[in-house]
Amino acid sequence: MFAAAERWGARFAKKKGLAIISVAVLVVLIRISLPGMLVPPAPRIHDEFSNLLAGDTFAHGRLTNPPHPMWVFFDTFHVNQQPTYMSKYPPAQGAVLALGQLLGHPWIGVILSVAAMCAAMLWMFQGWLPPQWALLGGLLVLFRLGIFTSWMNSYWGGAVAATGGALVVGALPRIRRFQRPLDALLLGIGAAILANSRPMEGFILCIPVLVVLIWWLCSKQSPAWRVTFPRLVLPFSAVMLLCGIFVGYYNWRGTGNPFLFPFALNERMYVTTPTLFWMKERPPLHYLNPQFENFYNVVARNWWLQGRVHSIGSALIYLIRLGIGTAAFYFWPELCVPLSQVDLVRDRRVRFLIVQTGICFLGLLLVPWVQARYVAPLTATLFVLLVQAIRHLRLWEPGGRPVGVAFSRAVFLLTVLLAPFHPLDESLERHLPEGIQFRAQFESQLNSSPGEHLLIVRYSPEHNSDREWVYNAADIDHAKIVWAREIPAVNIHPLLDYFHGRRVWLVEPDAVPPRITPYPEIAEK
Repeated sequence: MFAAAERWGARFAKKKGLAIISVAVLVVLIRISLPGMLVPPAPRIHDEFSNLLAGDTFAHGRLTNPPHPMWVFFDTFHVNQQPTYMSKYPPAQGAVLALGQLLGHPWIGVILSVAAMCAAMLWMFQGWLPPQWALLGGLLVLFRLGIFTSWMNSYWGGAVAATGGALVVGALPRIRRFQRPLDALLLGIGAAILANSRPMEGFILCIPVLVVLIWWLCSKQSPAWRVTFPRLVLPFSAVMLLCGIFVGYYNWRGTGNPFLFPFALNERMYVTTPTLFWMKERPPLHYLNPQFENFYNVVARNWWLQGRVHSIGSALIYLIRLGIGTAAFYFWPELCVPLSQVDLVRDRRVRFLIVQTGICFLGLLLVPWVQARYVAPLTATLFVLLVQAIRHLRLWEPGGRPVGVAFSRAVFLLTVLLAPFHPLDESLERHLPEGIQFRAQFESQLNSSPGEHLLIVRYSPEHNSDREWVYNAADIDHAKIVWAREIPAVNIHPLLDYFHGRRVWLVEPDAVPPRITPYPEIAEK
C-alpha cells in the first residue's frame, strides 16, 4: 500500500504547478470539513485583538484612525492611542485579516493565509529537493502546521511570515540556476512580506541569502552584468524600493515620522524593559490604570529578567530553550527522530540551510524572550532540513534490511494521525486566560439586542493583566458595542456624557462567573 502510494505521489509531484495548487486547496477543504471546527475562534490575548484592530482599520480603507477624544478610557495593551489610534504591529497580519473581513469574517483571511503558506512552502521545497520529496515536505507542513495549530486557530499570526521566508529561500537556487526576473520578483516580494510581518527576524533570515547572491553575482560563475542587472538586480531593487516607500508612508501616517515604527512608538510610550539586548533599562513608568502598572512594571519586567542574556552561560541556556521550544512547536517527537541523523550535518546540499538556521538562532539572542512564532520566517528552511533528514533515514539498511524505509513511512503516518493531538503554541497556551470566553459571549448577546451599548469594565485589584477585555473596533463612535475601562480616581462622567444615547453596562470580569449588569449610576438615574 505504501509503495503504491509513493509511486502515485512521485508521478503527481512532477506536475509541480498542480501540486502547489492542490496543497493549498487541500488545507481549506480539510479545515472546513472537520466536524465542529468551522466555528471561527474567539480572540483571547492582547496580540490577537491588536491585529484585529489593524484588520478592521484596513477593511475601512484607512491605514490608521484619528485619536478618540475619550481615548484615556480605551487605552489598552499593544494599541497606540496617540498621535493616531492603531495597532502597534506591522501591517501584514492586519492586511490578511482585512481581506477575510471583506469576505465575511477575519478568520477567512487566516485560513487563506495558511493555504498560501503551504503553497509557498511546496514551491520552496521544489527548488531544493526532488519533486516527490518536495511534495512530502508540503504534506508534512500541511498536517503539522496547517490545520490544528495556533496559526490556523487564532488571529496571532505566523503563516504570513512563514510565507515570506519560503519565497526568499525558495528563490535563491532558482535565481542561480535560471536567472529569471520572476524569481527575483518573488525574492523581493518575500522580503517585503517579512519587512511587514516580522522585520527583525526577516532581516536576519535575508542576510545569508543576500550574501550568497552578491558573492555569486561577483563571481565568474555568474552571467555578465548586462544579463543579471536587468533580469535580477533591477526587479528585486524595484520591489524593495516600493516596499521602503510603503513602510515609510505607513509609519508617517501612524506616528508622524517615516522612520518611527508604530511598534517602536508603543515601546517608547509604555515599555521600560529593553526590547534589544544593548538597550538600557528605563525607570518604571506610572500609569493611570492599575492593569498597566501590573503588566509593564511586574509581568513584563519578570519576563525580561528571566529571559535576558547577560553572560555566556545565559546565552547557552537561552539557545537550548529556543531549540527545545522550536522543536516542540514545529516538529514534536515524531518528526524529531529523523533530525538525529548525523549524515545531515555532512550533507553539502543543505549546508547553506544549516548555516542560515544557526545565524537566525544567534540573531534571536538580540531579544530578551522568544516565542515559537518568532521563528516563523525560518519555517521553510527547517522543513527542508527535516525532509533531507528523512531521505538519509530512508537509506538506513542495517544487515541489509530496509529498516529506514519503514521508519520514514512511520514518521509520515504518525504526523498525520497525531496532528489533532498536538498542543497549541506553548506561548499561546501560557497566555490563555481563564474567563476571557465570556467576553465573546457578552458581545454576541448584545449584538443580537437592539440599540447601541457602552460596556464599562471594572477590574478587581487582583486582576490578571493577561485577561484584558477593553478592545474596540476601528470606528469607535459608530460601533454597536464600545468597551471602556473604569479607572480609579478618573471621573467617568465625561465618557457617559459623550455616549449619552447608549445603554450602559457594568462588566466585572473577575466575578465568578464574570457578569454584566446595568451600570449602577445610570440605573439609579
